[in-house]
Amino acid sequence: MRYFIKLAYNGTHYHGWQYQPNAASVQETMNKAFSVLLNTEINLMGAGRTDTGVHAKEMYAHFDFERPFDIPNLVHKLNSYLPKDIVVYTIIPVHDEAHTRFDATKRTYEYHINTFKDVFSQEQSWYFHQKLDVDLMNEAAKLLFNFTDFQCFSKVNTDVNTFDCTIFEAYWTRGTAEQGVAKQENGNLIFTISANRFLRNMVRAIVGTLVNIGLHKITLDDFTAIVESKNRDKAGFSVPAHGLYLTKIEYDYITQ
Repeated sequence: MRYFIKLAYNGTHYHGWQYQPNAASVQETMNKAFSVLLNTEINLMGAGRTDTGVHAKEMYAHFDFERPFDIPNLVHKLNSYLPKDIVVYTIIPVHDEAHTRFDATKRTYEYHINTFKDVFSQEQSWYFHQKLDVDLMNEAAKLLFNFTDFQCFSKVNTDVNTFDCTIFEAYWTRGTAEQGVAKQENGNLIFTISANRFLRNMVRAIVGTLVNIGLHKITLDDFTAIVESKNRDKAGFSVPAHGLYLTKIEYDYITQ
């Protein structure tokens, strides 16, 4: 029988989700926990890969197991066994052909920027002190809806068959954040983007290009030309991984 696992992790100390032969990964850590507690070798299939240092507020993986087991009890044991930076929320029985990667209909990411130096969030957001034109960045984000080919934002030499993605949401919001006991107005910025799929490094490259818009280094026309060029060298820099969060994955047959 196949099961989906809903989990989350702080990616600071991991080289991404996917197994790495010489580095710690979330997948390897999860495989070990499930194998020990179910007393058989378990290999999880994740809904996708996250890069080194990227966090996931919501991630799904699946595995097959034929013997019956008590789901709440296993979840409790997993959370006792796993390190403090990984949590399992629930385990969901699904049909045998269900697939966490191929069946996902929508994925959502957030990128967090602090505009002041917050010593308590150095590993959870990117500190960027220069003033940004957020309204202009939002105008540029709307231009993403005009395109489906995002090769310019993809990691080069990747093994995908298509660079096409359908973007459903893309916008910046301002927030408040605490610095000691004082609150800083508009102290953080959050970029939210959702799509049916994402290319490797795509969100971080989009954010870097939008930051260049916010700094008035490039114009809205430049942004359009960059996407049309399909050339990664013309797009902006890739922002640091530690500000990026996978926040939601959606499936037609799972109630969120």
